Amino acid sequence: MAAHTSLVPAPPMVVKNQHVLDWVEEMAKLTKPDNIVWCDGSDEENERFQALAVKQGILEPLNDEKLPGCFLHRSNPNDVARVENLTFICTPTKEEAGPTNNWMAPKDAYAKLTALFDGSMKGRTMYVVPYVMGPLGSPMSKVGIEVTDSVYVALNMRIMTRMGRGALKMLGESNDFNRGLHSTLDCNPERRFICHFPQDNTIWSIGSGYGGNVLLGKKCLALRIGSYLGKKEGWLAEHMLILGVESPEGEVTYVAAAFPSACGKTNFAMMIPPKRFKGWKIWTVGDDIAWMRVNQEDGRLYAINPEFGYFGVAPGTSNHSNPNAIKTVSKNTIFTNVAKTPDGDVWWEGKDGPVPPELIDWQGRPWDKKSAEKAAHPNSRFTAPATNNPALSKFYDDPQGVPISAIIFGGRRATTVPLVMQAFNWMNGVFFGATMGSETTAAATGKVGIVRRDPMAMLPFCGYNMGEYFAHWMSMQGRMTQPPKVFMVNWFRKDKNGKFLWPGFGENMRVLKWVVDRARLRVGGQETLFGWVPRAGDLDLSELDISPEQVDEAASIKLEEWEQELASFKEFFDSIGPTLPKALSLHRELLLARIEAAKVDLSTKEYATAE
Repeated sequence: MAAHTSLVPAPPMVVKNQHVLDWVEEMAKLTKPDNIVWCDGSDEENERFQALAVKQGILEPLNDEKLPGCFLHRSNPNDVARVENLTFICTPTKEEAGPTNNWMAPKDAYAKLTALFDGSMKGRTMYVVPYVMGPLGSPMSKVGIEVTDSVYVALNMRIMTRMGRGALKMLGESNDFNRGLHSTLDCNPERRFICHFPQDNTIWSIGSGYGGNVLLGKKCLALRIGSYLGKKEGWLAEHMLILGVESPEGEVTYVAAAFPSACGKTNFAMMIPPKRFKGWKIWTVGDDIAWMRVNQEDGRLYAINPEFGYFGVAPGTSNHSNPNAIKTVSKNTIFTNVAKTPDGDVWWEGKDGPVPPELIDWQGRPWDKKSAEKAAHPNSRFTAPATNNPALSKFYDDPQGVPISAIIFGGRRATTVPLVMQAFNWMNGVFFGATMGSETTAAATGKVGIVRRDPMAMLPFCGYNMGEYFAHWMSMQGRMTQPPKVFMVNWFRKDKNGKFLWPGFGENMRVLKWVVDRARLRVGGQETLFGWVPRAGDLDLSELDISPEQVDEAASIKLEEWEQELASFKEFFDSIGPTLPKALSLHRELLLARIEAAKVDLSTKEYATAE
């Protein structure tokens, strides 16, 4: 520490962990900040950071009567989403990263990024952000330290994680913490890299200010590094929401569900049941990430939400689609790249009410209804505390987690995939997840609306070889005596005119109730070639204002479509290479054989429907 004792002042709280102090010193020598601030997570510090961000033009205060404690941030227009093409897994061999990840040798990555980080914080302040992913003190939680030159990152990390003194207390003298280094540098895409070093439990991110690239506890640690640690330590780090379904009798069933970004994930996690389901309640444990371990006492899978807030997509969020989210973002929220009204309110496409006559768009330019461009960026976000959510589960902070009875996989598909289907067994369920496809959205850079395979919604987030990831999922069955039931859902099926067949949003409670009842073995189903679907009368469709024909079409399984689907699976499986578990290939071949056998006897391709 002697070389930089003047540069690295003693933090306001007692830091005895020499591993942390030495590492921060090393990062300071590399990046050369003018000042270093150790974040303690206090309210006073938060107010000070907010005031500084406003003074520097990083945040803009919003109408304090309409949105108390809320701020607007506008990012660089070239920096508005995750950059999968610039995200790297840096393992000793390319095979360890696998074919679905961008790979860079650790030695090369450290050399390339060290040159970029050298002096990157000159004239800036380094914020040292100690944080915990998961409840404080939980054996399922992990500690990280992120150093960053962005006060926006520090403010968001306080919302998204358990940040500050508690993290250092939990870490104690241990050297087991994730080392995260971030600098916005100059936001030049040609100097932008997000590199993960799984063996070192280290993340280096440079050249971006967008949340998914720089809030290092989120996708970077909680999923990419987390999935690697999960394989190594025997648990699962998944891109899944966690919710509790409470019956009128007070019985609560916990469900985890994987949906790619912008597929209604947060809406589902915060769903309000329709009037028909009087007395039923949905409790949010988490809206995006689940860490799941097997409890040795009862053999069940238990999950925690490692996050402490919501980094949600704003467009489409309304009192119709997600009233709980609207309440959640009503105070102490940071909005990023949304539009602003003249009176200091926020707006985005899909928000309640008429389009305001005048707006300031997400880039700070005047906007009116005649504009061909969106007022809010399609991937504009809100960062809001979980404690704002009126439907927050009382177990959201439980160190032991909640027991998972069902796992749901769902994507955005206009055809083929039925409204709901249950896997026959765990292996069948892993196949559901491994072959999941979804249409791309604005949450990732690139073309929108292209169907791509997104296994378990983890394609951009798996921190090691995807074939080994599938094998790890399959191996989890041997650890559990009571594995969750596995389901596939699709709210986005369309008719021949391109209109959605299922109303979605709160009406998804009708499907969720069947899932819960199946998980608790108290309702029947109809066996199809691919899994169990609801029989006529199993889904409660009372007071639902759509025709039985629409429901039939939404729940239909068409053999010719599934033949094409299974053919495309082979292309994806082949891309994984030799690490793909043989059981998955055999399962695909078995389904094709079953289709061929069924076609001999069926005069129609409409195999199964549910009413």
